[in-house]
Amino acid sequence: MRLRKATFAALIVTGAIVAAAIVFGGTDNTEHAQASGGAAPGEPVVSIISPRNGEVQANHAVVVKLGLENFQLAPQRFGQEPEFGEGAIRFSLNRVPNCVDPKKLAKALNSPRGIERLKGASMDFPRYSGPNGILAEELGTTGKVSPATQPEIFYHGLPPGFYRLTVSLAQNNLATLPFHAVTNFQILQRPGHHAKKCAAGKVSSSKAAENPR
Repeated sequence: MRLRKATFAALIVTGAIVAAAIVFGGTDNTEHAQASGGAAPGEPVVSIISPRNGEVQANHAVVVKLGLENFQLAPQRFGQEPEFGEGAIRFSLNRVPNCVDPKKLAKALNSPRGIERLKGASMDFPRYSGPNGILAEELGTTGKVSPATQPEIFYHGLPPGFYRLTVSLAQNNLATLPFHAVTNFQILQRPGHHAKKCAAGKVSSSKAAENPR
């Protein structure tokens, strides 16, 4: 209980960090990324405001901001029994693998199971997702999901490459709901550094990043 209180306090501090990141180099774009399509009236909807789908940046930190409709975040009931129309958020950030075997990519395009193999390294650890990563450690979701009780998260220290971010709405007990959004973005190499070219017959990470969720 003491750890959970400390974690929630850290999450509140993260809100201030996110705001500062927006002022000193983050983006606050109102363009939404891919979200659950064909939502029925009154059905929850989550959209990714930033980073924009296809965004390219030199910063190795990313401010993720969401738009929510018909869904109420309930930090005071986090970890408790599910309640209709409220809950939390599951952030999942993966670095898209480079130089992919085209057969694996083709399989991924036609099979949800195949897609899982193209997600690449997870960034949902404390060293990348901060307080949300600490909460993930407590809940046993490290390397899979960074839980959140706010519509935002701050990832930092990210290596250059292509990334796929998946955001899912969840119940109070963090069980996944069928409402999500996906965006892809790129972090550039530092000045003077260059990515290795793929061997003949391999598909670049930029192509793999176009792979649907």
